[in-house]
Amino acid sequence: MNCMAWVLYGVPWVTSDSTLVVTINGSGTIIELVYVGFFLFFCCDRRKRIRMLAVLAVELAFIAILSSLVLTEVHTHNQRSKMVGIICILFSIMMYAAPLSLMKLVIKSKSVEYMPFFLSLASLANGLCWSVYALLRLNLFILVPNGIGSFFGLVQLILYATYYKSTKDQTNVRRVKEDLSLSQVVVNEGVAECNNSLNMYESLECLLCTSSMAAISTQMASLYKYLVKS
Repeated sequence: MNCMAWVLYGVPWVTSDSTLVVTINGSGTIIELVYVGFFLFFCCDRRKRIRMLAVLAVELAFIAILSSLVLTEVHTHNQRSKMVGIICILFSIMMYAAPLSLMKLVIKSKSVEYMPFFLSLASLANGLCWSVYALLRLNLFILVPNGIGSFFGLVQLILYATYYKSTKDQTNVRRVKEDLSLSQVVVNEGVAECNNSLNMYESLECLLCTSSMAAISTQMASLYKYLVKS
């Protein structure tokens, strides 16, 4: 949704001289559609597929309605760029604010295990590049959301640097616990095997004793019959 909105903002009949905005966000739209296509192809849950298709249909319908309104009801480039630009700001802030819940989890758990470093770094780099571009073009619609995105990316990297060591400690403790659990399982299996072996040995010993008693009884019966005949 964010990329499609920026593509609409960058087309010549809305904002002039915004080729980079159109090409970059157009590429992002294509890549995201490919992601959605892979999800729909490999997802085995029918409900999730229907939900994803419904969300995609709503987004496409929203962009189509927005494009129609902008091109038919708004007649100047300035008004069109303002209208679409404000919507783009809202979507971009929502995109950059998405990791806030993840940052809260990092602070609460003191672990950056679920906050990838390179994703945070890419978020900061993306925000900074677009902020510089906006400053050069004096474009507040691009500067505001990407300035906020740069701030959020910087906060993520600060959190990563703060809790990186504690994450390694937690990971090492978890590995030790897993090793101990695995050792306990191996010991329990070994004890069970020993018990089974002892039970099998006792059963075999009992069987041998029973067989011996049966053989002795058979021999005594034969001897008794021989004595009776004599």
